Amino acid sequence: MKSLENINIDEPRWDQSTYWGRARHFFTTTNPLNLLRTGAELDRAKDVVTRFRKGETIPGLTEDELWKAKHIYDSAFHPDTGEKMILIGRMSAQVPMNMSITGCMLAFYKTTPQVVFWQWINQSFNAIVNYTNRSGDSPIPGSQLGVSYVLATSGALVTALGLNSLVKTAPPLIGRFVPFCAVAAANCVNIPMMRLREIRMGIPVVDQNGNRLGDSKVAAKWAITQVVFSRIGMAMPGMLIPPLIMNALEKRGVLKKFPWINAPLQVGLCGFFLVFATPLCCALFPQRSSISVTSLEPEIQEVVKKLPQPPTVAYYNKGL
Repeated sequence: MKSLENINIDEPRWDQSTYWGRARHFFTTTNPLNLLRTGAELDRAKDVVTRFRKGETIPGLTEDELWKAKHIYDSAFHPDTGEKMILIGRMSAQVPMNMSITGCMLAFYKTTPQVVFWQWINQSFNAIVNYTNRSGDSPIPGSQLGVSYVLATSGALVTALGLNSLVKTAPPLIGRFVPFCAVAAANCVNIPMMRLREIRMGIPVVDQNGNRLGDSKVAAKWAITQVVFSRIGMAMPGMLIPPLIMNALEKRGVLKKFPWINAPLQVGLCGFFLVFATPLCCALFPQRSSISVTSLEPEIQEVVKKLPQPPTVAYYNKGL
């Protein structure tokens, strides 16, 4: 067993250079059971983490207990400010909240009021998550949050309502895929807007030892692209497979005979797929992603060339 003194709890417990190491980390981070932790449990976990970081010896504390406390702490407290986060904005709330909203978007997609209401609910939830998980060092301005919220909601509504009008004469199954297209379109708008400052100013790129090489707009665009891809990937199983199942049930007359099962069944199906899709898609790309130095801006390449041992690869934090 590793000595507690040699454990760095500011790094994930599992090897992040491997896909399954990243997957295990995100399965822990997005575990919905963390929402059931009482205030006393959260405060106890915070106390353990705080004391351990100060170098205090905690009698009887084992490695597993330390990591358990760290994971509970991470599930509820902001990493920069240390403040307790809004319940529905926590990563552990992603599965239960998304399964409810996504299931209802899939169940109620045929009329304009239904589309408007559920797309608005979805983007409102996204705004809460983005605000809750904002950076403590460079918080997202309220104006940027507002613009992102309006644009993402508008993009989702235009996509959903526009596609609904186009597929009126198409087979019913095609119409069931419209909500996914709307969510994908919203992600393509919302995430770049939330990170507009990074696109304009760049994000830090470092060498293998963490030495800063500069701020790169190229790396920022790659980071945002990876996050958009991951978010759309998270939505795909829960928004593409249930429509196939529901369409088969509709053809067999099950939904006509038991109309009340429509929303509950779709919410349950979405939840099942999201439990796996959320952590597995978060893990698609390393949090500390790499990029070839030759792909960076010329000014950064010039800085690198002047170093005693110029690196050929730079690293950046892609975000979530």
